Amino acid sequence: MAQTIVTQMELRAITIGMVPEEFAGSMGVVGLPVWMWVDTPSEQTYGPMTRSASLGGVTVTATATVSKVLWEMGDGGVVTCTTSGTPFTQGHGGQSSPDCGYTYARQGTYTVRATSYWSVDWTSNTGVSGSIPLQFGQSRIVQIGEIQVVRG
Repeated sequence: MAQTIVTQMELRAITIGMVPEEFAGSMGVVGLPVWMWVDTPSEQTYGPMTRSASLGGVTVTATATVSKVLWEMGDGGVVTCTTSGTPFTQGHGGQSSPDCGYTYARQGTYTVRATSYWSVDWTSNTGVSGSIPLQFGQSRIVQIGEIQVVRG
């Protein structure tokens, strides 16, 4: 019954929030901070979510939570964030993210993959309990360039 509840929860990957953004002409710069976060988190993308179901006198309650988001940055770097991250605003300027960020050392086009690690912990009124681990991933492209200074 716990697996049925998990299916009904319709859990899914996060929507990636990231600066630099993913649109034509948007580019980060080598050595400057990249910010990552869960964009518009919901019960289905970040939790927590609790659902119950009963059948034949047995009631199962399951709670799904994200324990971490693992960011594979495309250049071999990996960042583990245990919060949903802080969305970037213009007021942050060139500051580093307080909780989920990265800095590229080389220019290039990188595929960033964010994998959310879920734990669905369930209990029943019969004393039986367990945990179901789940992972969901989402990818996007980021462009990183260099700034060249010409002195004359």
